[in-house]
This record gives sequence, C-alpha cells and structure tokens, in this order.
Amino acid sequence: MERIRDRVAGLDVHRDFVTACVRAFAAGKWTVVKERFATTMAGLTDLGEWLAGHGVSTVAMEATGVYWRPVYYRLEGFGFDELWLCNAHHVKNVPGRKTDMSDAEWLANVAAHGMVRPSFVPPPEFRALRELTRSRKGFAHMRAREIQRLEKLLQDAGVKLTSVASGVWSQSSRDMVEALIRGERDAKVLASMAKSRLRSKIGQLQEALASGFDTHHAVACRHIIDHIDYLDATLASSSAEIARRVAPYEGAIELLCAIPGISRIVAEIVIAEIGVDMSRFPSAAHLCAWAGVAPGNWETGGRSRPAGTRHGSTWLRRALVEAARSASRTTNSRLGARYRAIARRRGPNKAAVAVAHTMLTIIWHVLSTGETYEDLGPEYYERRNDPQRHARQLAARIEKLGYTVTIEPAA
Repeated sequence: MERIRDRVAGLDVHRDFVTACVRAFAAGKWTVVKERFATTMAGLTDLGEWLAGHGVSTVAMEATGVYWRPVYYRLEGFGFDELWLCNAHHVKNVPGRKTDMSDAEWLANVAAHGMVRPSFVPPPEFRALRELTRSRKGFAHMRAREIQRLEKLLQDAGVKLTSVASGVWSQSSRDMVEALIRGERDAKVLASMAKSRLRSKIGQLQEALASGFDTHHAVACRHIIDHIDYLDATLASSSAEIARRVAPYEGAIELLCAIPGISRIVAEIVIAEIGVDMSRFPSAAHLCAWAGVAPGNWETGGRSRPAGTRHGSTWLRRALVEAARSASRTTNSRLGARYRAIARRRGPNKAAVAVAHTMLTIIWHVLSTGETYEDLGPEYYERRNDPQRHARQLAARIEKLGYTVTIEPAA
C-alpha cells in the first residue's frame, strides 16, 4: 500500500477512556507508540499535548455514539492539520485480533495509507444550532404523545369528545376537559362551552360528554395538561433561541422557504444539519448520499437488485420526508407532480423519499448559487418525455375505451 501520511494517530474512543496509537515513519520504518487517556477534560488535554509532542499531523477517530464528541471538540483547539471523524463501518479491523490497542493501531494504519475518508462535521456554530433544533423536535414529539395520552384517558372515562370534535386539543375541547377536572358533570353545561363551528353539534356533544369521568381521571388529566403547557412554553423558548441564532443566515432561510413544501421550521433544520457552505459536498449527489435519500447499489456477478436507500443523517432525512409529503399536496408544482407520478407506480413511501431526494438536490443548487428557486411547473416531466411516445400512450388508453384514434401533427 502506498504511504500517504508519515505521522498519524488513531483513537479508539470509549465512554471513560481513549486508546491512542501514533504511527510515525522515519528512516525507512514505522514506529508505533500507544497510550491510554481518560475522557475528562484534563485527560483530553493530556491527550492533545501527547499527540502534539509526537508531531502528529493527522488524527483519526471512529464515530462511536456520542462519546466521540467531547474528544473531537477538545482536540480542535490543538490545531492539527487534519482531524478526522471516520465511519465505523469503513474501518472494520481484521477479525480475530480485536483489542482496543489493535483497533487504534488499525485506524492509524488505514488513515496513513488513505484507505478511509473523513465524515462531515459541521462548524461549532452549526453544531450548537443542531442541538437546539433536535431538542425542539424531541419536545414536539413529547407534546404529541401527551395529547395522545389525554385522548386515551378520556376514552377510558367514556368521554367520546373526539367522535364529534376534530381533536382533543382545541380551545373548545380544553375548556370542556378543564370543566370536567373542576367537577362539572352536566353534559348540557359542558356542551355549551363549544365555540365557532362546533356549536352546530351541541346535541351530539351532549351525548358524547355523558360519561363516567371520575376523580382519578381528573388527577391524571391535570398532570397531562400541565405537562403540555410546560412543553408549549419550552417549544416557544426553543424557537425564539433558534430564531436568534439563525438570524445571520436569514437570506438562506428565505431561499429555502421558496421551495414548495419547505416551511421555516424545516429550513432551520436544514441549515442546522448541513450549514450554508455547500463546498463541503462536491456535488448534490454527495449531499443526497450523506443524508440517506439516495438509492444504494447492489451488484455481484453481473446481477443487480434494488438496494433501498443508504443510511445517513436521520434528522435531515425525516425533515425532508415531511417536507416532501407537504409538497405532495401542492397542485401546481413540479415536486407535487413528481410525487403523484411515483406514488401511482411504487407507493407513497417511496414517492416521498424520491421527492426528498429531488428537494435536497434543489437545496444544494440554491445554497451554492444563491439564486431563488423557480418552479418548473407540473408539466415539467411530461415535457421532458418524447412527445410522440407520450401521444401513442394516450392514444392506446383512449382505444381501450372503444374509440378509434388518429394522430396527426399540428400545422
């Protein structure tokens, strides 16, 4: 194997300690030095000084859960020429010699000979934004689960509110539940709290609200509603902090929001996950593969089969799929037409991933060029096809209905 780097360190990262191996090439031979350090701040400082003392230029480590983060962040301050985070699947050691020391030495070896590539790690400001957007998404999921718990509890009490109202968490529904918690059991009084369009269903509400709601239901409902209120306040606080941090990138947010299906929340997630500098990804295809929305390849012996999508950034993929489903409801956009065309042949899930792939390709070009997205219209894919072939397909469909079709070119 060709030697590319002369002084390389490999780090095998665990929760409590880091095993480090330095491989240095001099006088025609390799020198190997190994040491173990704690993952406390003091231990990581000692690690950085030890690596710098050996003249290391490239440091490579595996992405092991969240344990790599404090190690990577601390070593950033030592000014190494290259600090690599490597995909653990790409640096598998030879079976039969699995130890922490051998893993660190193997990682240093593959990095020295250019047999592994570093993964994308965003700059510190985007890492902080990532933590906030991911936390906000977690709080939103918790809020949705609490609303589901409230619905289950009301069903247990025989309150059939959602059989009449559109949801259990509207202003009218909350007022009724709060009255139940206070001890009100008169279905007529509860139904009279309906607001807006729900007032046309007061008769149905009276029947739905006659229930066996008891004191233990009241206690449990109180806890759930208080938790939802707390989560609402937390979400508002998180959104305000995120808005403050993305203010310098407001231009990029506006460019992304011009794409059908992308809301401000999705745009903030995209910025947090990939940043605004698209030069880190050589092409849109590289970005799509990193995000896990690009199709994989499987071929052997001249035979190939569908391989699904690759593993990638879970948070970005989820946001893009949600945006794709939102874009599918647009009637005058290229993305909506693409979703419907694929959904007819392959189902809605594959259509959503395919549209997410197209959407991320657009995002890469928009952020690379700074140009506003201009929709090509729902007829874009039809215009790309051979018009004669498309005309023959339409004629065949009409002939199946029992008609005779003659195709003549227009003057």
